[in-house]
Amino acid sequence: MTAIPGSAPQTKAARQARIRGLLAGASVRSQAELAALLSDDGVQVTQATLSRDLVEIGAVRVRGADGGLVYAVRGEGGDRSPRLGPAPEVLDARLAKLCAELLVTAEGSANIAVLRTPPGAANFLALAIDHSVIPAILGTIAGDDTVMIVTREPAGGEAMAARFLELASQGA
Repeated sequence: MTAIPGSAPQTKAARQARIRGLLAGASVRSQAELAALLSDDGVQVTQATLSRDLVEIGAVRVRGADGGLVYAVRGEGGDRSPRLGPAPEVLDARLAKLCAELLVTAEGSANIAVLRTPPGAANFLALAIDHSVIPAILGTIAGDDTVMIVTREPAGGEAMAARFLELASQGA
């Protein structure tokens, strides 16, 4: 997910959320590399601020797949061990499986797709969508049994609904 410069507030919380996203989605070897990635997103940060941010979000350096040290953030929930971001194909497979299990219906209109789930499952599905690698999605809002997806394209809602129906059939 690449932010549009000026589309996110330049607050500490927004900057730290972007850092978490970058570390979860790429193998970042140094603070200089992370600063360059942030700069590409329109976020200017000093080395001292970046260092403090990494400490505050609990980032640690771990061995990557190639044996080199990379930054990682701790997992959510019960398992708080440092984790490298999953590969996009792993996220896609997980999302397809969840869609097969949870998606009841999907409909689109303008730039909105509405997904229906069994009661209580919408937040779980929305979180998986938020963690997926689908650049056409601006964001999600979840209720008890409904997920609303806002797409970047003004007429992308119907195509997004169709994509989730297709994911559900692939994960079955």
